[in-house]
Amino acid sequence: MMPMTHSTSATLAVLAPHPVVVVEISVLKSKIGNCIQVENQNEEMGSEGPKSVVINVSGFKKFQGVAENPTEIIVNNLRSYMGKRGLASCLTLGSCTILETAGDGASAALYKAMESGIERMESNSNDQVVWLHLGVNSGAMKFAIERQAVNEATFRCPDEFGWQPQQFPIIEADGVISRARETSCSIDAILKILKKKGFDVAISDDAGRFVCNYVYYHSLRFAEEKGHKSLFVHVPLFTRIDEETQMRFVTSLLEAIAATC
Repeated sequence: MMPMTHSTSATLAVLAPHPVVVVEISVLKSKIGNCIQVENQNEEMGSEGPKSVVINVSGFKKFQGVAENPTEIIVNNLRSYMGKRGLASCLTLGSCTILETAGDGASAALYKAMESGIERMESNSNDQVVWLHLGVNSGAMKFAIERQAVNEATFRCPDEFGWQPQQFPIIEADGVISRARETSCSIDAILKILKKKGFDVAISDDAGRFVCNYVYYHSLRFAEEKGHKSLFVHVPLFTRIDEETQMRFVTSLLEAIAATC
């Protein structure tokens, strides 16, 4: 979503013992999400302005045992859903991407999606970029915010490209498969906000060893290199928590992330 910019003029009246002096100041208004940044075109303001949080969201396609992945539906409908609801101040919804439920064979597509997500955003050093990944846990009854990912791929079944690694390092340069990378998002604060809104959600320390963990580990490493943040959240099937509730949850999740960045 590219910011819309336009120039305007503001008239200031300077009150003094002498006659009123009218000064024309040209300013540039830049709209990022629902935030308005005002910059003086004639001189430095000495302020960076409000921070905009840009959240890029991904979900997955079907995989063995899950013919309809709720995250594919959520992510495909998220932009229109949030458009009707309205975005929170300073929150911008970036890219919405659906990934193949695959590990090594789909890693190039994952990085391409993340790189293209950056390219679509206007360069702004004051933006906080977040990569939010949604995956389904078919056995879950509640939402789970994943604290970490580990450097191990041990797939319980072949992925959609037929790959089934066992105790395989996701990134060899990171060394042992027991290495963990943690999110820099304020998950305790996010959890508190979501619980206050009535959602059944908890923090998890185990994202599994399947594709969800695989993608999360790559994303955490990418985010660290770029100065971004990354977070993975597991959702249940729609038969456990209905679609409308899950859409409201994800919308509230984005708002909670933005509020705690």
